[in-house]
Amino acid sequence: MIGETDTELAETGVRGTVSRAELRQVVAATYHQIWWPTTDRTVHAPDAPPHWSPEHAAFLDPTTGELLPTWDEALDLLDDDPEAQPAHILRFGPQLDAQGILVGSPQAARCVRYLTKYLTKSVAECHTPTTAAESDHVDRLAAELRHEPCSPTCTNWLLHGVQPKNAHAGLRPGVCRSRAHKREYLGYGGRRVLVSRKWSGKMLADHCAERRTWVLDVLGDIAGRAEPNRYVWEPVRPGDPDTAPLATRLLRAVAERVRWRAALDQALERAGGKPCPTTI
Repeated sequence: MIGETDTELAETGVRGTVSRAELRQVVAATYHQIWWPTTDRTVHAPDAPPHWSPEHAAFLDPTTGELLPTWDEALDLLDDDPEAQPAHILRFGPQLDAQGILVGSPQAARCVRYLTKYLTKSVAECHTPTTAAESDHVDRLAAELRHEPCSPTCTNWLLHGVQPKNAHAGLRPGVCRSRAHKREYLGYGGRRVLVSRKWSGKMLADHCAERRTWVLDVLGDIAGRAEPNRYVWEPVRPGDPDTAPLATRLLRAVAERVRWRAALDQALERAGGKPCPTTI
């Protein structure tokens, strides 16, 4: 089955100086193909799936006793089939509203708050069924997703006569642990934010180090330089009497970030020749 999905370019933050015209061209020309074995029909029933053979370290057909093709072998068959087509094709939707934002502007702060709000919301909060018809629809969708393959390692490939990637004993169709099969996600099991190294080539530690260096340069003598051997860090164990309650620790962390933000704003105002408050 070929699935072709047009999705809107939703709330997305992109760093760089790409022009809007070029961005529109990139979006229009971007698509992604997923080459998977066919899922048009199931070969085995959920109550009679292939069984694991310790002797062969692989899954066997419950009827013929033959070895199921591995994931790599199933993909090789696609390469040899001139009429094979991708299982899914994904493209961006037609709606694109690209806006340039300057660092430090009120619009930048507003957009950061907006993105943070929706990136941290639970997928289940997007829509709550309010009628019996909507609840029935969610039930049917969740039931279909239970036995639908979600990734190369999904146990549901056994129902289609293919061993999942990295197959091992104990796999059972219909009990894949991926979030894509959970009712609260309704098929969505990916990341909302790409990890840093995917789009910048840097790890989070690299960005933190660059940010720290920049902040210390801006603050100058106010920040001082941390002494590496001044503190000894130890993990906090449950029941430690020296540990403050969670609410207290959260309030302290928020207050600390507020002080840091105020000190940084003062330093930036001084660097720009603007008056700044006398207190932090």
